[in-house]
Amino acid sequence: MGALNVEKKWVFPLVVSSLIFIFLVATCFNMGLMSSVHTINSIFSILPIRVSGNQTDPVFIESKVHHKPPPPSRPPIPRLAYLVSGSRGDLEKLWRTLHALYHPWNHYIVHLDLEAPAAERLELAYRVKNNTIFRKVGNVRMITKANMVTYRGPTMVANTLHACAILLRESKEWDWFINLSASDYPLVTQDDILHAFSTVDRNLNFIEHTSRLGWKEGQRAKPLIVDPGLYLSTKSDIFWVTQRRQVPTAFKLFTGSAWMVLSRSFVEYCIWGWDNLPRILLMYYTNFISSPEGYFQTVICNAPEFAKTTVNHDMHYISWDIPPKQHPHTLSVNDTMMMINSNAPFARKFKRNDPILDKIDNELLGRKNGGFTPGGWCSGNPPCSEVGNPTNVKPGRGARRLAMLITRLVFSSKFSHNQCK
Repeated sequence: MGALNVEKKWVFPLVVSSLIFIFLVATCFNMGLMSSVHTINSIFSILPIRVSGNQTDPVFIESKVHHKPPPPSRPPIPRLAYLVSGSRGDLEKLWRTLHALYHPWNHYIVHLDLEAPAAERLELAYRVKNNTIFRKVGNVRMITKANMVTYRGPTMVANTLHACAILLRESKEWDWFINLSASDYPLVTQDDILHAFSTVDRNLNFIEHTSRLGWKEGQRAKPLIVDPGLYLSTKSDIFWVTQRRQVPTAFKLFTGSAWMVLSRSFVEYCIWGWDNLPRILLMYYTNFISSPEGYFQTVICNAPEFAKTTVNHDMHYISWDIPPKQHPHTLSVNDTMMMINSNAPFARKFKRNDPILDKIDNELLGRKNGGFTPGGWCSGNPPCSEVGNPTNVKPGRGARRLAMLITRLVFSSKFSHNQCK
């Protein structure tokens, strides 16, 4: 019995000792494991992580976590941004063209240059500010600090870039920039244009261009001119420098129409010029006669990322002499069928209040009594006195004509053969 009692006295201490031993072993093992894991992680943290395939650049965790969200989807109906410019005596022409072009979905910049009397510029500012629709929608802006613009000189390019910069600052929601003058007029409604362009890749640029300079090489590329509009407050014609220069070899010259439909992405490139090409060419074209007919063409065709976005058409009907002179023909009623058959959305140039404008209003635009061109957005009584749904687009016959032109230009098998050649 004594021996049994002695054995029982040692059972409890033995069990307790065993438990303590197991606890200590487990703790040591866990600490060692954590230390090993920490050491392994430390080793891998100093090594660049590489992915399989041909990619050799380091890939960091932050690039997985903080990835950029996909860009927001664009609305099905594109937005257009217009510049409508004029000079002395163009107030009424510009005001009429603006009403024919107006749509609450778009954006508009209007400009009367410094040659226009102050009274005309003040009157335009007053009309824009006090128009009920313009004030309510807020999509018509006037360049109140007017620019001096010399025809054939680089100041016209500078004025266009000024309008582009304003439009980029004021709104992120437009897709194409269109420059027009007070002597231009639409041949289709804005509903027609918005409907037709809703099927078009929004990176495309409608810009007439060619590298075959012909007579322009000797009369445009080699002469040097100075535009007094760069430094004088009164307009005067350009003057010529006796020295001539060679055709450039650092880039290829292109020429074409001064009227364009440019994508927002290309407009941003012209303003920001992240590879410096737009700025270099802007300085080159400062001494180039008729630079509005070459600057944008040369920029886009010498920029590889944009050269393949060109559509070789200016979206205008213009009647020229053969060979072309400095100015195109002034259009009249006799040109009606040729304008319509061109399927172009715009035409130029027109005299103020010419009967052809009334004919276009009545037969093509449905515009009456000097009001806005009617569209699906129009509401109220009288019509278009109120803004309904701006995305309610009601295309008409003009949309079908414009669609035929776009199909011929963009969806043709010869499309790529007409780009920057």
